[in-house]
Amino acid sequence: MSSTEVTLEDRAHALENEYFRRQEKELIEKMKAKLAAEKKEVSTLSCPKCDGKLVESSYEKIKMDVCNKCHGVWLDAGELAQIIGKDETGWFQRFFG
Repeated sequence: MSSTEVTLEDRAHALENEYFRRQEKELIEKMKAKLAAEKKEVSTLSCPKCDGKLVESSYEKIKMDVCNKCHGVWLDAGELAQIIGKDETGWFQRFFG
């Protein structure tokens, strides 16, 4: 084998490796964009009552979901207990406590 053949063969391998590296990079970027879109879609919850979207809101450091259309308030597990615990003398505590 001559040195010219080796050089051309090395060049061909280098170009091939560069091609596959670019293809993998593009694929990784597409996958990241797809995951980001799915994450955004999952984080936007629909209201169980209407077709509105639930927006996270905070009341006295308690996070709750509020519908942007019907303004319904939806609590996750443990949030009602936190509200009851903060309202030690009110009607909420007497009713649920």
